[in-house]
Amino acid sequence: MSVKPATENTQNPAKSSGEGSGKAAQKDIQVVEFILGKEHFAIDLFDVKEVVEYTTITKLPNTPPYVKGIIDLRGEITTIVDLKQRLNINDASGTDIEASRIIVLDEKITHSKMGILVDDVSSVSTFEMSQVDTASESVDQDDTSILGIIKKKVNIKDKEVNELIIWIDIKPLVKDIKM
Repeated sequence: MSVKPATENTQNPAKSSGEGSGKAAQKDIQVVEFILGKEHFAIDLFDVKEVVEYTTITKLPNTPPYVKGIIDLRGEITTIVDLKQRLNINDASGTDIEASRIIVLDEKITHSKMGILVDDVSSVSTFEMSQVDTASESVDQDDTSILGIIKKKVNIKDKEVNELIIWIDIKPLVKDIKM
């Protein structure tokens, strides 16, 4: 089963033209939210082509440990990157790999067929830039993949709390992977 976000015929609001679209259009971000271990992450919706269920991954020899292998996705060989390993996230959750999802990335950013393996995809969401803390991104100057921390309001036991979502830029994490 394939779940496709509406990316093919959807114009990026940040790139739309017309009167009054300048600064106002950049106040919203659209992201795909997903789980790695116990943490919530998000990547830009326009970096995603589709989300597919886990399928058997064929391992490749002499590849970095975060390159899980390849899959046959509708007749096309697609490289799969284990995002947990790429981000050095220790997985204590014990999630069954067969319950995982593969986020297939847009070829415009990867220049090849590539997907990232994640524990689960929770939603496609729109947030205002006022909900994003970009001061936290400078925690580690060497880590250029963190764009900010999204504060998502959720209700837990009749209390409204902020769930923190780490918003990452997937491009620097996959740019050096050539298959």
